[in-house]
Amino acid sequence: MSQHHDLIQQSTEYRHWLLDVKSKIAGTQIKAALLVNHELIRLYWYLGQQIVSKQTEAKWGSSFIDQFSKDLKADFPGVGGFSAKNLRYCRAFYQFYNQPSIWQQAVAKLKQQPNSQESNTLFDDTLIASLQLDECVPQLLGRIPWGHHIQLFTKVQSLDEALFYIQNTISSHWSRDFLALQIKSKLYQRDGKAITNFKHTLPEPFSDLAQQTLKDPYVFDFLTLTQPFRERDIENQLVEHITRFLLELGKGFAFMGRQYHLLIAGNDYYLDLLFYHAVLKCYVVIELKNTKFIPEYAGKMNFYLSAVDTLIKRDDDKPTIGILLCREKNSIEVEFALRDMNKPMGVSEFSFTEVLPSELKSSLPTIEEIEREFSNTVGDVDE
Repeated sequence: MSQHHDLIQQSTEYRHWLLDVKSKIAGTQIKAALLVNHELIRLYWYLGQQIVSKQTEAKWGSSFIDQFSKDLKADFPGVGGFSAKNLRYCRAFYQFYNQPSIWQQAVAKLKQQPNSQESNTLFDDTLIASLQLDECVPQLLGRIPWGHHIQLFTKVQSLDEALFYIQNTISSHWSRDFLALQIKSKLYQRDGKAITNFKHTLPEPFSDLAQQTLKDPYVFDFLTLTQPFRERDIENQLVEHITRFLLELGKGFAFMGRQYHLLIAGNDYYLDLLFYHAVLKCYVVIELKNTKFIPEYAGKMNFYLSAVDTLIKRDDDKPTIGILLCREKNSIEVEFALRDMNKPMGVSEFSFTEVLPSELKSSLPTIEEIEREFSNTVGDVDE
């Protein structure tokens, strides 16, 4: 391995190439530029591009990255980011995002929708008007920190999925840890997937925006409930962990109350959870059902939405939306149940962590007991 490093280090091509790279780094006034995320991302894009190019054209093996790292760190001792590990990240970063056809499709789509929400988060009109991929892609990617990108190109499956998370990170100011949590919960696969009747009950483009607001399933992994529990127990914990609940619901939800009281024809009714959505400009009723979906739930929700529209909704509010959260559902049953409802509603599943009942837990062996039994068994075998 060291012999191979010596041959690369002594080659005229490597020395000339190394001088060019060092000149590029020095020319950007690296110590100041690294404080600016855009410049850092542009630099890492350049380094990744150079490494891929040399491995492809000069047929240098991946081991040259170790030598490259030593040389960069020797000339720039006060600058981080030149470890062999990070240089390999730079290579992976460039390879993952260097997909011109997908970028061009994304821009073409945005040109057709110049006022779209996407255009306001990831792309700006200047970049769309004169898109030179080699120049603009690293600039666009510079909208989020390097640590976020490592989460993306090491954990997501496609550039389309990465763009989804980048846009949400920019618009909602996600931290790296929260981005990692959303990737782990497969938000990309869940976003906008609830079964709804919005196409028939809401006007365009409001129906599409409302559809994208809902998920399926919702993952309430911050809840831990011990059997047996009731719907009210789930509701209590959701309210107790309201911040995490709102994060899972998504951007724009404002909590208005639980067991929200409505007086209708002298009778008392209570909504499980009532929200107002600041982006959609409408009330949102959420009903929790710790059972499989049945069609009767849709009829009751339709009744609640009519009541909210009459008793609470203001003239300038959009129609109230209902979300039925059930433990499971049959998609065909849901579609039939919602088809002729005249109020906008959707149905999603939800999940959380269930804990064994205390009486059952007490009858199970502890970790210590299992380890002790295992040790005894191993001892018997050895003898």
